[in-house]
Amino acid sequence: MLLAIDAGNTNTVFAVYDGKEVRAEWRTITDKTRTGDEYAGTLSPLLQIQGLAFSDISEAIIATVVPAALFDLRQLCRKYFKCEPLVVGDPELDLGIKVNVDRPEVVGADRLVNTIAAHERYQGALIVVDFGTATTFDIVTANGDYEGGVIAPGVNLSAAALHSAAAMLPRVAISRAQSVIGKDTVPAMQSGLYWGYISLIEGLVKRIKEEFGAPMTVVATGGLANVFHAQTEAIDHYDPDLTMRGLMLIHAAQKAKKA
Repeated sequence: MLLAIDAGNTNTVFAVYDGKEVRAEWRTITDKTRTGDEYAGTLSPLLQIQGLAFSDISEAIIATVVPAALFDLRQLCRKYFKCEPLVVGDPELDLGIKVNVDRPEVVGADRLVNTIAAHERYQGALIVVDFGTATTFDIVTANGDYEGGVIAPGVNLSAAALHSAAAMLPRVAISRAQSVIGKDTVPAMQSGLYWGYISLIEGLVKRIKEEFGAPMTVVATGGLANVFHAQTEAIDHYDPDLTMRGLMLIHAAQKAKKA
């Protein structure tokens, strides 16, 4: 079986694939100081709950935007799963797409993985909106190439900035405000964060489509996509497992090349 690992700035997601079928998936807090042994200590009971063991995993693939976490994730795979993981971003790993930006080497691994997964599932040109620590809008051409994008502060990052920079503003949870006009501080903040973010999504999607000059389908993914996708017609599809499926597809393609 395959262990797919997506290590983001806030969360690290582990998924076990049996072929194309997801057997299990877990989300943990990203901690760049965690060792390979500590990752194993976290995964062992989770695997057992699903009736799995370390010996069931024989292959692995990693995508991370946290370079400091990569060494220990590699050690996890080598020591406990007895395999050398594929790493998205390694020069020898050919993803089979063009990256049409000024510096392809600095594009986040998750954004390229999303590109591959979205193109495999949806037709035509795409905008992939990934709600993570940052909210990214990535452009995928009709033939599957990466064409650049937009990076905006994530909604949780915006909420934390309000709380830390303004003495009188409390920390608030991200949730749908029932009305745009708040009658107290917390409802006003929740409205600004929620409906302000909806407006950001709609405004950027509209501008991207105008600049791109062709019909585009919008796909939402990431940890907070479920909070926003149903409240705006700007998003066509909600695909929470996009990144993990992309990792599975990349691994399968590399395996087929070696067969």
